[in-house]
Amino acid sequence: MEYGCIGRKLSHSFSKIIHSRLCDYDYILKELEPQQLEQFMKERGFKGINVTIPYKQDVMPYLDVISDTAKAIGAVNTIVNKNGRLYGYNTDFSGMRALARRTGIDFKGKKTVILGSGGTSKTALALAKSENAGAVLRVSRFAKDGCITYDELYAHHTDAQIIINTTPCGMFPDTGSAAVELTRFQNVTGVLDAVYNPLRSRLIMQALGRGIPASGGLYMLVAQAVFAAEKFTDRKFDGQDIEKIYNSILSEKQNIVLIGMPGCGKTTLGKAIAEKLGREFTDTDDEIVKRENMPIPEIFAKGSEPLFRKIESEVIASVSQSCGIVIATGGGAVLNPANAAALRQNGRLCFINRPLDSLPVTDSRPLSDDRQKLMRLYETRLPVYRAVCDFEIAAGNDIMQNTDLILKEYGFES
Repeated sequence: MEYGCIGRKLSHSFSKIIHSRLCDYDYILKELEPQQLEQFMKERGFKGINVTIPYKQDVMPYLDVISDTAKAIGAVNTIVNKNGRLYGYNTDFSGMRALARRTGIDFKGKKTVILGSGGTSKTALALAKSENAGAVLRVSRFAKDGCITYDELYAHHTDAQIIINTTPCGMFPDTGSAAVELTRFQNVTGVLDAVYNPLRSRLIMQALGRGIPASGGLYMLVAQAVFAAEKFTDRKFDGQDIEKIYNSILSEKQNIVLIGMPGCGKTTLGKAIAEKLGREFTDTDDEIVKRENMPIPEIFAKGSEPLFRKIESEVIASVSQSCGIVIATGGGAVLNPANAAALRQNGRLCFINRPLDSLPVTDSRPLSDDRQKLMRLYETRLPVYRAVCDFEIAAGNDIMQNTDLILKEYGFES
């Protein structure tokens, strides 16, 4: 192993992808159990490595030289082997600063709460202080290492203005959780989350829903990797390299989600898009049929619409955890705000708006199996589609033209 990343759970790490876009070295993800760390570090069988949870502090005793920044923070995420001597750095600091500035978060004089007590929380603490924040508090389950508890946070500090999550709470596969309920904090002006899988954690979704500047950790991950590659190779990269790699990975990892009325062409367009991009395609209605082993009209007949909606929500929660796929949803899927939120964690929603007079009436759709039902559905659902979508296309009859319109909105060339 010459270059790579060490940590405990790395199967969903994007680091290998990022480094492969930057340099031509082979970058390996190496999972280590705590009892394996000492031998790995003493062997020094690498040229350069990144360090992630939970070893950013544990590696420090094995290093010969630690940068002033890493020493002040008390955590190392980048190690370079120079002629047998190990040099430790903290590029997380520069990565988090780049993320905060790109998100437009101004710390000056603002009360800042940092969730977590690990190495990344110390990076956030150093960043907040360097940006002249007001009071800065770290929060943990236990009152140790200078942290307050969550009970103390809720009792005395709900006036916080900046919140930074450095815990794994909300990370795949536990995407429905959040370290705090943002509704308890009414003065918040900015939120950052080190979690990058999903692309938008529940905490970030709550912030964006309130119009608060907020961002997940993907940009930070890319930026710190670029700064780490500079240490590995003695090369200099710039901000354009960060943006280019970030945008390319975001495009690849972000789901394309199609919403709209029954019969508007979601499945046909979804399959065409998936084929063009070489991606997996999923139709949530088809997944429901497979799971229940019966057609949708029979599910309605068996338990009425509430049963179907319950099953639909469970399917959407599962499908939404995937990255980089094309999803066609049922016509009523996004009527449930929880479904829309789940789909947006890893995707952007495209509303395919086909004229009402061109929408078909079919027996396979119990809620729109005659023209009057279809008209009422359209009138009810149109405002919902427009409220939850990221963009809308006026769908014509040309499939390839519609496909190209959608791909352009997602940042792909036709």
